[in-house]
Amino acid sequence: MSKKFYITTPIYYVNDVPHIGHAYTTLACDVLARYKRSRGFDVFFLTGTDEHGQKVEKAAQAQGETPLELADRVMKRFQSLWEKLNCSNTDFIRTSQERHKIGVQQMFKLIKEKGDIYLGEYEDWYCTPCETFWTEKQLLDGCCPDCGRQTDKLKEESYFFRMSKYQQALLDHIEANPDFIQPRSRKNEILSFVKEGLRDLSISRTSFSWGIPVPEDEKHVIYVWFDALNNYITALGYPHTESGNFAQFWPADVHVIGKDILRFHAVYWPTFLLAAGVPLPEKVFAHGWWTVEGQKMSKSLRNVVEPNMLIEKFGVDPIRYFLLREVPFGLDGDFSHTALVNRINSDLANDIGNLLSRSSAMINKYFNGSLPKPAVDLDVDAKLKDSVPETVARIDENMTELAFNKVLIAIWELIGAGNKYIDETAPWALAKDPEQQERLGTVMYNLMELQRIIALLVAPFMPETAEKMQAVMGLEPSSQSLEKNEAWGGLTPGITIIKAEPLFPRIEVE
Repeated sequence: MSKKFYITTPIYYVNDVPHIGHAYTTLACDVLARYKRSRGFDVFFLTGTDEHGQKVEKAAQAQGETPLELADRVMKRFQSLWEKLNCSNTDFIRTSQERHKIGVQQMFKLIKEKGDIYLGEYEDWYCTPCETFWTEKQLLDGCCPDCGRQTDKLKEESYFFRMSKYQQALLDHIEANPDFIQPRSRKNEILSFVKEGLRDLSISRTSFSWGIPVPEDEKHVIYVWFDALNNYITALGYPHTESGNFAQFWPADVHVIGKDILRFHAVYWPTFLLAAGVPLPEKVFAHGWWTVEGQKMSKSLRNVVEPNMLIEKFGVDPIRYFLLREVPFGLDGDFSHTALVNRINSDLANDIGNLLSRSSAMINKYFNGSLPKPAVDLDVDAKLKDSVPETVARIDENMTELAFNKVLIAIWELIGAGNKYIDETAPWALAKDPEQQERLGTVMYNLMELQRIIALLVAPFMPETAEKMQAVMGLEPSSQSLEKNEAWGGLTPGITIIKAEPLFPRIEVE
């Protein structure tokens, strides 16, 4: 049986412009998906767009277009950004697609037939931007506690989901599965929320029409969160659960989300699944938010960091590297251009770039570009070789924890070990002594072999950079999986080593 791995981003709301927060989530998923593929897993990586709801309907009306026209236009922004960022998603789900609608209506029907959805009347305070109802007690000075904007008192007929019925089952699941909600601080937040008591949830609306109709009662549309969360299974072919992608990939190994939508993923979604008799996902991981130069990102402050502009200015791989290196995944982070330029100049140009330039240049200078054969190891060589399996084991462990910055720190320690090895073995001194030719050959072989492995390790984070490194060694990137190529000794003596161009030109600080 093949090893499977299913990872998802949240589906992004089409009433939004793609910003650095969206890019961060999708990149994290892409890195994990690429890593798992290189480890021999069959990977399904899902992203997409959330296209229904009152907010989209209002925005479309204001621009004189239909909601679907607005969604068709905006979803392309997300798709093209993921292409530019070199994301390797398997599928892109849209909640306006027929395959999604069929699955959502089936889920609704199933839960209703069990008696867990009933018709009632709803009266409470509604925040349109957040698509969320609040009680009087939850409001802050009459405003939404999440976004601070005005709420409206709404009274309408509504279908309700008996969420209260699943309170204990959800608590039992969280307690029995310590890794279900991560990081731990977020788990504690959800536990205290659930222990306060779950209320039944209003899951339909009659005040607007842009959404999926309630089966057999089409004056109601299904509440946007009941609709949207089901994307994780409708993309796999739900309600067809016995075969195809659903049978192969569900339950999801990890839903990666921003912390602002944790409650929907760690309370609403599991209770819907419990009611429908569908297995729960293995893990929900909520990462932090990005501020910009110390300030909250907002349209009014005009400080929203636009990923397309960053890519044009600095290149794809530096952005991919920076976002996952700068901040421990799960905590909040601050974006600054100064920090980005410093990372490019120190970590990328000086460390990884310099190592490849120096070693490939020396092989061309001392051996006419032909990779020499290694001879007897000295202690300094053995130390370098031994550091590789230790580092790979650390990386495996940290990838499981989604600790991307720790993975990159470990890889950069290997790069540092390579640069230190050059200083310790002093190839330029060995080259002056004809009797040290064999020793020089060993040093040069070890340096290139180390970088062959480094290229495998950086590939999930910086795929283009890994390909450039592999091209210097005459390796075909598609044949380079970590699972099959992590053992020392993969390079064949006698192959041609090309003198490398600088991987990352230094950026002059303006």
